[in-house]
This record gives sequence, C-alpha cells and structure tokens, in this order.
Amino acid sequence: MKSSSLTVQGAALPDGSVSAAVNALPEYAIDLAEKNVHDILTLAVEHTQAAVVVWDAQCALSIALASAYWRCLPDAIFIDFDSVAPEAVRAEFERLMPGDLVVLIQSTSFRLDAFRIRVELFKLQLKVIEHPHLSRMPGDQGLLYIESLAYDPVYVRGTGHALKARFDSARVGIINSFGEQLIFSSGFEPAKLNVGDYSQMHNVGGQFPIGEVFTESKDLEGLNGRVRLSIFGDTSFTVNKPERPITLIVDKGRVTGTVDSTPEFDLVLAKIREDEGEIWVRELGLGLNRTFTQERLVSDIGTYERMCGVHLSLGAKHGSYNKPQIKKSAARYHVDVFAYTDTMTLDGEVIYRDGLWAV
Repeated sequence: MKSSSLTVQGAALPDGSVSAAVNALPEYAIDLAEKNVHDILTLAVEHTQAAVVVWDAQCALSIALASAYWRCLPDAIFIDFDSVAPEAVRAEFERLMPGDLVVLIQSTSFRLDAFRIRVELFKLQLKVIEHPHLSRMPGDQGLLYIESLAYDPVYVRGTGHALKARFDSARVGIINSFGEQLIFSSGFEPAKLNVGDYSQMHNVGGQFPIGEVFTESKDLEGLNGRVRLSIFGDTSFTVNKPERPITLIVDKGRVTGTVDSTPEFDLVLAKIREDEGEIWVRELGLGLNRTFTQERLVSDIGTYERMCGVHLSLGAKHGSYNKPQIKKSAARYHVDVFAYTDTMTLDGEVIYRDGLWAV
C-alpha cells in the first residue's frame, strides 16, 4: 500500500492539500475533481490497467487535479515533471504496455526534446488524458475548469452522434447571428466527434475537457454572408471578449472585411494575411460542454473551445480535411472565433436555440 501522501520522485504533498506558496483551491473543488476524474477514467477511457501520472506543482489547479487523480488511481506511478530528468519520464512511458494509461497534468505544456508526447504515446498504443495550460486559468476559472470535466455520456454522446448524423446529410446550414446570417450552401464534410466514445477510433483519449463535433464546408467557397463574433482567440492564445460583437464579412469562404473590430482582432487578421495571403474560414465547431457559455469564460482558448455553441476557425490550417485550395505546407493558422448565435438551422430546421442544442 502507498502512504497517504502524494508521493513523487523528489517531492511529496499531502493528499488533497496544496502548498502554501500557491493560492489553493478549496477542498470541495478537489472533491468535485475526484468525482469528475473518476467518471472520465471509468466511463470515457475505460481504464483497467497500469497508469502513470505526470504532473507539476506550478499552479493550484495542477496540484488539485494531481490530488484528484491520486485518490482515483492509488496504484499509479506519480512523477513530478520538474523533479526528474526527461530520460526518467520517457523510461516510465516505455515500461508501459498497450492499453495502459498516461495522464499529463500541465501548468503549461511538457516538453521532452523532440518527443511529441501525446503523438508518441499514441504510437505506443497507450491511453492518454491530457490537461494542458492549467496556469492560464487561476482562481475561479480553475473551479469552472473542474466543473467542465464532468462527463455525462448520455448527453454528450447522444447529442454528438445526433449532430453528426444531421450535418452529414445536410445541404444548407445557416448561422443566424442577431440580424446577420452566415450561409453554408454546399453541404458539410463528414463530421468528427470528440465525445468520449473511442469504440470506433484508433486512439483512446486526448485533451480534456471534451465535448465537440466539428466539420467544415465541403466546398470552402460555398460559405458566404456575415456573422457576429462575441469572442476570439488572440495572439497570446487567450480568450478575448470585446465590448461589443465584431461583425465578420465572408465572401467565397474568405474574410473580406469587418465591422466594429478591435486592435487585437485586427492584429490577428493581419498576422494571418501576412503569412497566408488570404484568410480562409475553415472549421465549423459545435461545442457541447454546458459549463462554458458566453458569460462563463476561462482564459485558455483550447479549453473554452468546448463552449456550448458555435465556433469557426480562421486561417488555412485544419488537418482533418484536405482541400484543393490549401497547401498544407503553407497553412500556419487555426484561430478559434465564437459566433454570437441566436439560432442555427440545417435545411430550414432549427438545431440550436437559446444556448442549447435541439437535436
């Protein structure tokens, strides 16, 4: 049996407590994290084998999650990333067997030289749960992050598969954006799911929290109109909410202008235009995570992307679909922007209204 402390190579923290050097999250938050982590382990990744948890103590949220995983995985190996050499971390990975689990709890993002951690772990046929950029979500944002880890398979899988079925057969989609319309007139690429159902997938796991369906226009030039943006990812990968929505003007799949823009958003567009020549609108993301709304925000754009609503990507980069207009070698940007949406329709039928999916 292990001791009651969160033991790591070179450090130890009492189970469920945090260092006085970090603004601690309350005990009830760790209790909730334990419940949500348990559901992820049992219902999503279906963990039954050995596990390695790599974590750091650089922020309160990271420590709270490490404590939650400690409670759920008492037989796992816990490694403080900042206390050991990279070779030691890789050696632990290489001892694992296919189907074992690696959990990465990261205040920023772990680096092991040229070793792309999640990609290489998947090559070893390991399950992966990744929690990156936690230091971007201090204080109450950490509480929202923990809440967003809740896993309801009936809702997220049911809604996800229903949305995929609808989009895969739809001919026309319209984002109604409080007086503006963005029209997808050429149908959609086969939608992909991030709903914790890995039964038909080669890899098990990924970045958490989850809850998203994504696709894009079959013909990139079959996208036209205007859409109001309430939130966008800025050049520091941070959620940016302007005082009033920015109207994006789209012609044949390309951004041709804006109304009520901000200096920060202009900088995003300028960088894309400078490096890619023009600004494509690619991903259509359908977020399912009901923790995040237009008002309930976290700063990390990769986490907030799961927000229950509609988002788009600006820039040519979208590795899930190949398009003749896009040279992968020249595609550099994938910037998430969030549509201020009152309804969305597919072939005339409402599928999203009042902040919720209606499928």
